[in-house]
Amino acid sequence: MIILAIETSCDDTCIAVLEIQNPSFKIRSNVVSSQIKLHAKYGGVYPFLAKREHQKNLPLVLKKALKEANYPKINLMAVTVGPGLEPCLWTGINFARNLAEKMKLPLVPINHIEAHILANTINNQRLAINNFPAICLVVSGGHTQLILMKKFGQYKILGETRDDAAGECFDKTARILGLGFPGGPIISTLAKKHRQKYTGRTRVLLPRPMIYQKNYDFSFSGLKTAVLYDFKKRSPKVRKSKKYIEEMCTETQQAIIDVLIHKTIIAAQDHKAKSIILSGGVAANTELRKQFQLTINSRKLAVNFLVPAKKFCTDNAVMVAMAAYFKFKKKKNWKEIKANANLKIGQKL
Repeated sequence: MIILAIETSCDDTCIAVLEIQNPSFKIRSNVVSSQIKLHAKYGGVYPFLAKREHQKNLPLVLKKALKEANYPKINLMAVTVGPGLEPCLWTGINFARNLAEKMKLPLVPINHIEAHILANTINNQRLAINNFPAICLVVSGGHTQLILMKKFGQYKILGETRDDAAGECFDKTARILGLGFPGGPIISTLAKKHRQKYTGRTRVLLPRPMIYQKNYDFSFSGLKTAVLYDFKKRSPKVRKSKKYIEEMCTETQQAIIDVLIHKTIIAAQDHKAKSIILSGGVAANTELRKQFQLTINSRKLAVNFLVPAKKFCTDNAVMVAMAAYFKFKKKKNWKEIKANANLKIGQKL
């Protein structure tokens, strides 16, 4: 089976061609057209600007993806329908609909969050995650959720952010410090530089919001506010100093990591999970990945720790194609395919 998948939930225009020969697969092409430079000057993604770029990029990305895949005979198509930015979702859906109609192919609607989780099936060239139940931490610019996965297609949201997502907190912190957009990679780089020069705690001390509350929810708005208050109380000279900025990046990153790991480990223990699955754009953060594994090892937890290769943490269409393979095995026809910006994991499509 050869699947062509389209992903336009935010600001990346993504198309991939995946060839599946159970139990293995081959990525024939994986093309991502990023809009980061376009949105960077605004400090965030503007939906209708992103929509316009998707409309311009989709035909070009499709042409490139098909060429790299050596123009195979496509058997199935898939498209992300939510959650995400509604104008962007509709652009991808309309493009996919027209293409599927022309090619007389079935079109599978895909949940963006589920696709991120299933990006973990890409790691070892295998098509199944065998150890359930699993606790899934999906963490990105728009989402921070803890999800109980009983098996493929069976999900329960245990907790989620009550305000800002972790990635959003990175972006807002970077904006306060004047570092640019997106904030996560910049903050990670500066935090690494600081760790290479200094050891121990920084002089900047930030809260770990909701870390000890007896629930699985998150809140990062207060952390961003704490960054702002600390920044404002410093002198102009200190604010601009390399050491202060690196310290703030280090402490902000560590605060987010501490909360994410603590809540996830508690959820895994409470639900006797056999696996912890990390996914989403923030899952590409090297320090988060490292500290997750160190925590699991130091506590001698009997769980598998699954995290995708970094290029499959951020938005891509390979994960959409993987999700389509699993979904198409269960259902062959979807009469109505439409965007749902607030689509929940497990919600019927």
